[in-house]
Amino acid sequence: MNMILQGWGAYVRLTQKLPGIAALIPFIPVVAIWTIVAASGLFPRAFFPGPMDVVNSFIALSYKGILPAYLQDSLIRLLNGAAIGIAIGVPMGILIGTSKMAHRISWPVLLFFQAIGDIAWLPILLIWFGFGLTTMTFVIVYTVVFPVILNTVLGVESVPRDLARAARSLGASRARVLWEVTIPGALPNIITGLRNGLGYGWRALIAVEMIVGTSGIGFMMFDARRAGSVVEILVGMIILGLLWYIVDAWILAPIERATGQRWGLVSS
Repeated sequence: MNMILQGWGAYVRLTQKLPGIAALIPFIPVVAIWTIVAASGLFPRAFFPGPMDVVNSFIALSYKGILPAYLQDSLIRLLNGAAIGIAIGVPMGILIGTSKMAHRISWPVLLFFQAIGDIAWLPILLIWFGFGLTTMTFVIVYTVVFPVILNTVLGVESVPRDLARAARSLGASRARVLWEVTIPGALPNIITGLRNGLGYGWRALIAVEMIVGTSGIGFMMFDARRAGSVVEILVGMIILGLLWYIVDAWILAPIERATGQRWGLVSS
């Protein structure tokens, strides 16, 4: 029992000092099992490559320039689509959250279109725009905008009305109340919406690249399927997971925590 407690204490200390390295520890048994199964010959190597096969494929794709180019294409598409989705979602969320009239008019429409999955738009988008960047951007924007709007509305509605009344009684204009009371109070929820929206947008991008893309990580994985290259598919899957973990755990999550600590003290 003491050994377990000591091991747990050492793990906690390591997590606090080196969060990036400590996060890799849970993957050690996964990689170990993967290596053992691949080396056992239970499955053909072409169908179940081992970790070193994936590493070698990663090196080869990087050396040829294929992987960096495709990854760059995917990231640019995500950033462009997410920027448009955020630019639409945050103002709409603030408007819906602050205006009862806007809420009554837009809320049923918002819920209706939220229920229609992004991939469900692909057939009609292909008719309208064809196989190109416009179709992919539309899907990303559509995926990002709803979590942003809904979380922004939630954040605005969670700000106590008494704070706005107090600011108005002290002579603040409506614009100043919005800028200095409502938006700061809603900011933790807005950041949460951005984090969720980017996560959904990343998955939607990979899916749409598989269907309509001519480059990108999703296209690389789907193209590898045609060639029967399981190892390249695994390279793409691992890159997707690692990249999103880095972005979420090292960038978005700290921003969300810092925002909550700075602005998340408002309670109803």
